[in-house]
Amino acid sequence: MEKIKNIYAFTEKIFERLTTMATAILGSSITFILALGLVIKWWINNLFTTRDVHQIIGDIIFGTTFLSMFIIQKSFKKFSGSLHLKINELVSSHEPANNSVINAEEKTEKEITELSKEYTELAEHVKEIIKDK
Repeated sequence: MEKIKNIYAFTEKIFERLTTMATAILGSSITFILALGLVIKWWINNLFTTRDVHQIIGDIIFGTTFLSMFIIQKSFKKFSGSLHLKINELVSSHEPANNSVINAEEKTEKEITELSKEYTELAEHVKEIIKDK
């Protein structure tokens, strides 16, 4: 049973690294430029084939949707980074705050789940104190 837990933890760690790397790559300006070049090349190659209007419109929509994924990822990465920065500033400026949540976005899913459980227990404890008063 312990071996299965170790394998699962190892798999989770690798998956977290892969998702972090994929997010960084997909949110990169260079990746968008490469994707744009690929889509333009694809559109130009398809200009010289005989196709009906529906196929041409479908290709345009597909290419635009493909490029939109990179744009959305880039804007999400920027928004997420600024939001984390603001929250870290608020947490670090509040003296009694628990600084273990600073840079929570860099923690593993397991660490975040454990922190979440701690805060759930804390909230329940505060509810009991308020209820008793």
